[in-house]
Amino acid sequence: MARALYMDDSYLKNWDTKVVSVTDNKYVVLDKTAFYPKGGGQPWDEGFIIKDDQKFKIVYVGKFSGKISHEVDRPGLKQGDEVSCELDWERRYTYMRYHTASHLISNILFNRANAKITGNQIELDKTRMDFSMKDYSPEKLHDFVSEANNIIEKDLPITIDYMSREEVLGKPELARLAIGLPENIKEFRIVRIGDIDEQVDGGTHISHLKEIGKIEVIKTVNKGKNNRRMYFVLK
Repeated sequence: MARALYMDDSYLKNWDTKVVSVTDNKYVVLDKTAFYPKGGGQPWDEGFIIKDDQKFKIVYVGKFSGKISHEVDRPGLKQGDEVSCELDWERRYTYMRYHTASHLISNILFNRANAKITGNQIELDKTRMDFSMKDYSPEKLHDFVSEANNIIEKDLPITIDYMSREEVLGKPELARLAIGLPENIKEFRIVRIGDIDEQVDGGTHISHLKEIGKIEVIKTVNKGKNNRRMYFVLK
């Protein structure tokens, strides 16, 4: 499968492509796509596949057997159709802002508390982060978020690179998830925030930190040493 377009350009909103296959009149595989499939705590993208004057709404995007599948709201698309695609940009951009904010916070958690992410869920109005942290207190989390907000003011750039599995294994700090690296991937996408952070990641991100706005903690939960939880919003 060709690399998904969002992997190199998270700001791509429109593109032309071809329908590779259609299953059950609603599950569509495209020759190339920038629609993000659900995964890594980030929801799927929405938008439209457009054929001539017909618009097919994307209601779900997932990855199955290595292929990105787009579920549309009605039949009508056929293999070989030349189509254009239109991303729901407001929805996507909100997820990009929250995702980059999560990376910044995870960097501080890792460096200040040796904490790894055990779960996360990005939503349109808030994000939840779960993490392991031995010496825990809500006050520390608020301090970490204050530090993140100070870094945001520096407006550091976010850039994308790729590394081989061997290179990543030689730098274990790149993998911040407690579950470790997937076994079947030979090349990993690296997301960098200036010169302060780099992580293995396959999601969509903004290009400069100030696009985040301000991070505000709305709730903290202590569910045990391997499952501290924090909810935050962006202002």
